[in-house]
Amino acid sequence: MTHIVQRQGEQAGRSYPDAKVVRSVDALLADDSVHLVVVATPNSSHFDIARRALEAGKHVVVDKPFTIASNDADVLIKLSRAQNRVLSVFQNRRWDGDFLTVKQILSQKLLGRVVEYESRFDRFRSAPKPGAWRDQALPGSGVLFDLGPHLIDQAVVLFGRPTGIYAEVRRQRDGVASDDKFELHLEYPQLSVKLSAGMLVCEPSPRFVVYGTEGSFVKYGLDPQEDALKQGGSPAQPNWGVEPESAWGTHTSCDGVVTRRKYLTLSGWYPEYYQNIYRAITGQEELAVKPEQARDVIRLIEFAQQSNAERRMIPVS
Repeated sequence: MTHIVQRQGEQAGRSYPDAKVVRSVDALLADDSVHLVVVATPNSSHFDIARRALEAGKHVVVDKPFTIASNDADVLIKLSRAQNRVLSVFQNRRWDGDFLTVKQILSQKLLGRVVEYESRFDRFRSAPKPGAWRDQALPGSGVLFDLGPHLIDQAVVLFGRPTGIYAEVRRQRDGVASDDKFELHLEYPQLSVKLSAGMLVCEPSPRFVVYGTEGSFVKYGLDPQEDALKQGGSPAQPNWGVEPESAWGTHTSCDGVVTRRKYLTLSGWYPEYYQNIYRAITGQEELAVKPEQARDVIRLIEFAQQSNAERRMIPVS
């Protein structure tokens, strides 16, 4: 990180003394030494800042959600191609250790043919944060746009685009103006996928539940990297992203005799995302998180909103 935009205050400079603090996006984009711009602003501003950065000839990473409308995502994709610049979306949870473990289990076909997949991201936060834009009635606010892109992206990485989607999106807490609970049901041939997130889940729920014709996998707990970062940790520290054995998931085999065993959680590694961005910019490898994939996630969120409003399954075209 070489530059930070902070319009007011000095916190950024204190937290990152080696970075140059600038007071506007325009000042950042005018600096020829800046080659990559990371947009980590409120969701409603993603499109405008990313567009301006691409027009200024910068490579761009946008925090999820990519945009709040899929047609805006199409505009950015077209612009990135015209400018010959890398455009990607920060889907860091492809490098969660638990998700990498589920990918490994499925690739090894340890469960046989998968028939049910459930992925949850629950928290307990009974009251909204004062002044938090995610809890306000703003475009792109709420938990569907906050956590939905992670869960949808992971499901599509595993199983491809669904044929249909059914959604229930709710406000459960007092004093919030945006959704704080959703359940999405993605339709696939011979496969049921359920994705959910909520803010009033006090008792821990499984992060992943996967059932197959020959067994199951159940995993509790969240990848440890986010909490470690919040506590001031760094990926440079030893054992980054490593889970203790007590947090490993359980693989149950039902091939005649039921057997259960702990299944080692692969180490998560968020730095791989930006390592790939660097290698993509320098032409060394293909981009891992393509903007077209992120656009498709936004389209699925739009289908989910339509499903919730019409209370029906929406075919995915």
